[in-house]
Amino acid sequence: MLSISLRQYEYVIAVADAGSITEAAVAVHISQPSLSIALKDVEAKMGRKIFARRKGSATTLTPFGHRFVKQARRVIDAAAAIERLPDSARPFVLGCFEDLAPWYLTKTLAGLSDSFPAAEFRAYEGRFTQLAREMREGRVDLAITYDIGFDASFGRRKIKQVAPVVFVALDHPLAAHAEVDLRQLNDCPLILSAEELSFGYIRNLLAELGLRPDVRHKTSSLEMMRSLAASGAGVGISYSNPPTNVSYDGQPLVTIPITTAEARADVMLLWANPAEADPFISEVVEAIAAP
Repeated sequence: MLSISLRQYEYVIAVADAGSITEAAVAVHISQPSLSIALKDVEAKMGRKIFARRKGSATTLTPFGHRFVKQARRVIDAAAAIERLPDSARPFVLGCFEDLAPWYLTKTLAGLSDSFPAAEFRAYEGRFTQLAREMREGRVDLAITYDIGFDASFGRRKIKQVAPVVFVALDHPLAAHAEVDLRQLNDCPLILSAEELSFGYIRNLLAELGLRPDVRHKTSSLEMMRSLAASGAGVGISYSNPPTNVSYDGQPLVTIPITTAEARADVMLLWANPAEADPFISEVVEAIAAP
């Protein structure tokens, strides 16, 4: 905690500029005795004399005082700059859960730029915990994500509901199915996301259905999941569905929609501190959520 207040820095600067405690007291609207007490307090905290006071002479700075005042001006200038800083001084940062970003982020940013031509928009991709932290700390204004791991302190608006899919190799027994129920995967080796909240969400979902999942692999990326599934290492489960049936390493695979009603999930807009949110966030939310 700072032991010297901004007001005290202002008092020291005022005396340095005026060369007189009497004139400085008038300039900063404080009584001369109160100003003298404040100066003595600052000097006591610093353990050094800032001013040389001689009866009948101007109040002058000591060598240490010159250095102190130089730094004090920087402190006051920085504080003033913060107060002058408008919200429009930085771009609006739209976050997105990494797995959703290829489907939502680019088009959404383009639409926002058309709707708000005077504003600057930037993108941020992250996992659930990263998005929550960045929004709480004010570095991300709004996020497109699944509502996983975000507490009641976040504002939220539903965009759409999506169903997960499974990825399997061409010779997998499920490959010929047009659709799959999660209960059909009870005896299948599974490939799930290694992201803690994503993994926990799928694990809890399967448990609620009375299933005991056999998780063989956890992957940090969607494409690694698809490559493993294509090679026959197991059945991948994901809420992201790339529009191709070939994995990154060139192996063909089959994508099958999951019809289990309990598995459907909402894609949401989330933002921190809804009671104190910038009104512009509300405008952006309406622009994105509009049909």
